[in-house]
Amino acid sequence: MKRITLLSLMFVVPAVAMAQEKPMTEDQKTLYFLGHNVLSRNLKQFDFTPEESKYILMGLTDSLNNVPGKVDESYGPKINELVGRKQAAAALKEKEKGKAFLEKMAKEKNAKKLPSGVIYIPMKEGKGAAPKATDMVKVHYHGTFPDGKVFDSSVDRKTPAEFPLNGVIPCWTEGVQKLKIGGKAKLVCPSDTAYGDQGMAGAIPGGATLVFEVELLDIVKPEAAPETKKEAKPAAVKAQ
Repeated sequence: MKRITLLSLMFVVPAVAMAQEKPMTEDQKTLYFLGHNVLSRNLKQFDFTPEESKYILMGLTDSLNNVPGKVDESYGPKINELVGRKQAAAALKEKEKGKAFLEKMAKEKNAKKLPSGVIYIPMKEGKGAAPKATDMVKVHYHGTFPDGKVFDSSVDRKTPAEFPLNGVIPCWTEGVQKLKIGGKAKLVCPSDTAYGDQGMAGAIPGGATLVFEVELLDIVKPEAAPETKKEAKPAAVKAQ
């Protein structure tokens, strides 16, 4: 039932916003933004065709207008199956798009392909110690998709992130261990070392190849890591 409610909610605002024919009020503009820029992100991962969207909107419209449903409750359990197929197909499409990019980046100057398939490209040499997987690290990072679109950046926020290196995506756990303090590298992460086929709803599509520029600012000593301090959660933290 939760999935049915979520899908219905996602389509309510866009349907209302599109119906506007006269200039929108400030509240209507806010609702339009909610539908166009926020809720729609959760739907794009399913890659619904215009024909499929038509039937979703038909069901929503009938419900809002108190029109009796055209199908019975037996179709509720089929939603998970349908969504699963759409997610798998979308993830496969993303992986295919990422293959050529990974091959291209592997040919970059000084690029090294790590055992997991991660492409490690040094950008600046550091000095001193390199972190272990069990260490807490302090970094600046800039995350983009292969087309250069930014999805997360501590650099843009001007706030470094701190986290245990074994608590992030495998791409980071493996790649950041190759940096020394002050060093910087580009990590090109195949989806299997990032967020896999599931992605992160509304932010990262399933199967997506990701690119991070990561600078290791420090290895945080245990006594200097406040237990209650809250930092901005980096995009590379493992999905729960």
